[in-house]
This record gives sequence, C-alpha cells and structure tokens, in this order.
Amino acid sequence: MLSLVSSIFDQEFGHSFNVRLLGGADEPVYLPADAVYSYNRLFYRQDYLSSALHEIAHWCIAGQARLQLEDFGYWYHPDGRSRQQQKSFEKAEVKPQALEWMFSIACGHRFSLSTDNLNNHSYAGQVAGNEFAEAVVDQVKTWCDGSRLPIRAAQFLSKLAISSDGATATDPLHYQLTNIV
Repeated sequence: MLSLVSSIFDQEFGHSFNVRLLGGADEPVYLPADAVYSYNRLFYRQDYLSSALHEIAHWCIAGQARLQLEDFGYWYHPDGRSRQQQKSFEKAEVKPQALEWMFSIACGHRFSLSTDNLNNHSYAGQVAGNEFAEAVVDQVKTWCDGSRLPIRAAQFLSKLAISSDGATATDPLHYQLTNIV
C-alpha cells in the first residue's frame, strides 16, 4: 500500500509542485528545495504508512508561504509538553489528522489518533470526552457533509480512493468516535 500511496503522490504532485515523498527518515519533516536539492522533500518516518499519510495531509493543507518553510513553519515541542503546549499542538493538528483519517479510510488502513505526547497519560485509552478526538471527528464530518476539502487533499483522496477501491472515504458513517483507535 505504501508504494501505491507514493506512486499516487508522485504522479499527482511530483512535477507540478516539484516535490518528492521519501521514506526511511528517523523523524518526519518537510524540507523545501535549497542549494543542494533542487526539489522539495516530504519525509515520513521509517516506512510507516500512517506517517506518510499524516505528512501528506500536512502538505495538502500548507499554503504557498508555508511550502517555502522547513516543516511548513510549525513549531515543535518534544514529548513532555505542558498542558498549554499540548492544547496548541492539538489545535494545529485537527485538520491534518482529519485528512489522515480520510486518507486511511480511502486505502483501507487503520487510523490512530496521535496526541504525540507519550508522557501525557490524560488521554490514554480515552476517546469519549476527549476534546481533540471530538474536534477531529467534527472536522471530518464537516468535509464529508459537503464543505470543500483543500484542493490538493481532494485530488489526492480521489485518486487514492479510485486506486484502492476506497470510494466511500467521504461517507460520514466511517467517522465515529468509536472508530478511533
């Protein structure tokens, strides 16, 4: 499935956006073209499909200005964030994780919500009552109910669904709190 995802990404965006999706990284990161590399690089962690889908989601959302910045200009606080830092992280992650979930459904891959803060046990195993999980569900349902997806996201989702027989990726029935791992 990872090779299919890479192939679709490269076909749809490689030439038009001068970007390559690359696996095997220790940490996911987006690096714009520079003096050494004439193309933009979107790295995903190891060879994890979830990481690739998540990084593609971030890339699909990034505007032209953010596409010129390392890691789209996002800040990153390592594990052990304060409650306020975690809330800021979650606010920035609602749309990317909602898209990742849609991409996961389109290719038949299981989606797991990521709070990316392993030392924070406040959400461990808890989905109901989790404001972040609820915000992700609400965002996906908004997109499923006809609110326009970001253009690159809609393009990628459509090609991914067609190529992997996941044509129902915009069916809101897929996106319930109880379906989040």
